[in-house]
Amino acid sequence: MSGSDPKASDAKVLSTEPLMIRDARWTTLVKTTYRDPLGKERTWESAERSTRPKNSPIDGVGIVAILKKPSGPELLLQKQFRPPINKVVIEVPAGLVDEGETAAESAVRELREETGYHGVVAEVSPVMFNDPGFCNTNLNMVHVNVDMSLPENQNLKPELEENEFIEVFSTPLKDLYAECKRLEEQGYAIDARVGTLAEGIEVARRWGL
Repeated sequence: MSGSDPKASDAKVLSTEPLMIRDARWTTLVKTTYRDPLGKERTWESAERSTRPKNSPIDGVGIVAILKKPSGPELLLQKQFRPPINKVVIEVPAGLVDEGETAAESAVRELREETGYHGVVAEVSPVMFNDPGFCNTNLNMVHVNVDMSLPENQNLKPELEENEFIEVFSTPLKDLYAECKRLEEQGYAIDARVGTLAEGIEVARRWGL
């Protein structure tokens, strides 16, 4: 481990092995039988989270947290090691919803816990599915404005769990596409939510939307 403060890049995968369904805590495998448009019966293998609250339409939230600065809006990002790909990933703050929580409430809580920032919800997206050919995991993207002039956003105090090692940084929103390219060249993986947002900004710029 480098230095006294643990960093996301200090983590590494030690081994991988098959996981028995009886030992899985967070996910389960599902075999679905369905009829295709031609009437033929087929099967599909997929995964599901086992953590979605009973009455919740979503598993979690992704947070588009915008820091309002005199130099222009900046997007809050974080670096976090993800064992399934054995890489540090560039992500937006995100998390699972708790029982009885709305997407907006979850976003405000997760933002505070993971980054220390206090924000105000401005928009909640339609429900989005992360990888519908593989799993049923879904989320709302929640837009949150962070007023940097507030005292609570000066002395940040994240409330990370003991197994969370998150490095927080921000980048000018207008430079997000170029920043994603730069970070990938440095060996980081780009989370699809970050990449899609960057692509959207770039498409809008190129086509004058």
